Parts: sequence; structure tokens; C-alpha cells
Amino acid sequence: MPIKSFQGYREKSIKAKTKTLLVEDIMSRNLIVFKPEETIHEVMKKFIKYRISGGPVVNEKGDLIGVISEADCMKEVSESRYFNMPILDKSVSNFMTTNVDTIDASKTIFEAASNFFKTSRRRFPVMEKNKLVGQISRKDIVIATLNMKSNTWR
Repeated sequence: MPIKSFQGYREKSIKAKTKTLLVEDIMSRNLIVFKPEETIHEVMKKFIKYRISGGPVVNEKGDLIGVISEADCMKEVSESRYFNMPILDKSVSNFMTTNVDTIDASKTIFEAASNFFKTSRRRFPVMEKNKLVGQISRKDIVIATLNMKSNTWR
């Protein structure tokens, strides 16, 4: 005698769509920004005080005009040694990187990871409608991926 199933009608389960993490979801919003007229000494002091290794340089309107990093500061240290002179109070504008790679806030973290992989950058200023809105670092991507669950990995 065949076995009959006593299970009733089942509704089809609808899987909830998981949201892909975007750069704007994990970026740092409270930025330490630098002015082009600040001295390298002031920048190095901020790096130590805030435990950062670089940040965006903005003009008086708040527009992104460059990025300054520890590597840029090392250039000043190296040059002062070469010319046997103490580190001068040169401004950030002399050492900042002006050809800035940025990333849009609406990009996924996977696109951001790809950008980090393709470049030697440690951080990207995040732009939204041509305005600086934050910054994302390699560390932000690592933390976000550790916090992702396998069912949200998209």
C-alpha cells in the first residue's frame, strides 16, 4: 500500500533580498582634513594625535584639492637629510598628492576592494555629487567583509 502524504498546501517561501553593502554604508564621515597652507609639522602632529596615516586636503570652500600621507611627509624628511638642513616649515601644498583617486559613495564594497587591489592607495576620498562626503580605507573593507554573513555575500 502506497504512503500518502498528510502535509497540506505550503506557501512558497519568498527569500528576502539582501542589500549589497555600499561604500557610503561603511565609510568614515568624521574626517580630519588638512588645509594647503598648514605646515608639514602640523600635519605630522595631527597624524600622531588622531592616529591616522593621511587624509584629504581641502580649500576654503571645502573642495577636495589633494591628499597628504605619511609617505608625503617622509619625502620632506628625506630631502632635509639630503640637503643637510632641518625640516623646514614648508606647507602641505608642496608635498600633497594632487592627482587624487576618488570613489563614488554609491559603489559597492566589492568595487572598492577592486580599486584598492588595482592601486597602491591605502584610502580613497569618497565623493557624492562632486562633494567630499567621507573616506574609505582598506581596513574599512576588511572589517565589513568580516562582519558579512554568507547569505549576504553578494
